[in-house]
Amino acid sequence: MRLGVYGWAGLTLLLIAGLAARVVWRPPSGGSLSDADAQREASPLVRLRVVASGFTQPVDLQFVPGVEGLALVLEKQGRARLVQLTDTGEPAAPGAEVLSLPVRSASELGLLGWAFHPRYRENGLFYLNDNPLEGGLRTRISEWQLPLDALGKQPPRLLRVLLEIEQPFQNHDGGQVAFGPDGFLYIGMGDGGSRADPHGNGQNLGTLLGKMLRIDVDAQPSYALPPDNPFLHTPGARPEIWAYGLRNPWRFSFDAKGRLIAGDVGQDRYEEVDIVASGDNQGWNVREAAHCFSPPDGCATAGMVDPIFEYGRDAGNSISGGQVYTGQRIAWLRDRYVFGDYVSGRLWSLELPAERGRAGKGELLGRFQHAFSAFARDAKGEIYALDFARGLILRLDGA
Repeated sequence: MRLGVYGWAGLTLLLIAGLAARVVWRPPSGGSLSDADAQREASPLVRLRVVASGFTQPVDLQFVPGVEGLALVLEKQGRARLVQLTDTGEPAAPGAEVLSLPVRSASELGLLGWAFHPRYRENGLFYLNDNPLEGGLRTRISEWQLPLDALGKQPPRLLRVLLEIEQPFQNHDGGQVAFGPDGFLYIGMGDGGSRADPHGNGQNLGTLLGKMLRIDVDAQPSYALPPDNPFLHTPGARPEIWAYGLRNPWRFSFDAKGRLIAGDVGQDRYEEVDIVASGDNQGWNVREAAHCFSPPDGCATAGMVDPIFEYGRDAGNSISGGQVYTGQRIAWLRDRYVFGDYVSGRLWSLELPAERGRAGKGELLGRFQHAFSAFARDAKGEIYALDFARGLILRLDGA
């Protein structure tokens, strides 16, 4: 099994089998990690400070709107817990449990994404992406309600299931839900798994797999379709589709211009960063990043959008999309996109190009002993990373 084929969560099976030491460094004696340990092999440009520990396979970090330092951590096996991040110097411990769901957690399945409604402080609504335990193998996008003053004090209430998308395999689920600056909910969907997209989902507008979706959750009783969705009036196309040709978009975010930036996990040779716009075709499975995949030579690339950054297997095996830094701690990093690789522990910053499809200028920030599964940005613009293997929350600081 090639790690690049299955993406970051494919390593879960290796971790269970006790083989992960071949590709992921583990700290000695019980799993604790000091700041000194964390900096070994790192560049002098930045450091990663451990600000919280004690989580189990964390895959998403979301800051609670309007409450400084309060964050919610999703654990792959179905639990969400609060944590209060401070500058005391001591790593915080997990706080109250907010949610516990029975989910399928084999391979890349689990509780994968959480998004607070833009008006969460008023309506208490949030949205989940998970793979329910009961019934057939599928991705579920659901709406829940739990007011801010009840977080961690009482269980949330499931209001409605918005989407259920059948999954043919246990990998390439995507997993993220996030609200864009336009107020619509974006949903990242992988191609459905196995390898090489055997069902051709990436280029098929008749399926939601291998796509970026965009829906209006403020409608009742179901979701509505934004009137400018690009395939709304295309015969045979699913109207929820906003962009297509994605293999496994593992984490995306928005920059100050409102552009969606995604890390798309590669197959055999390349990982890529894309600026994804309405109606775009990112190329999978005709292309892997900017290179022909099927066929391996002479593929038809008309209408496909090039990635803004790519790297090969010499640098990493599974990209985790990041965030644009807008904080104050590292002035020279401001407005650059920070992302990492789950397997190699490398961390990059990227100067975003003015236009999608143009190459951005990347800089390697260092190689760290962490399995990066997700990145988050707080209200002050500071960037945090999750270490899936050791259950850590890390803050990006200047060296």
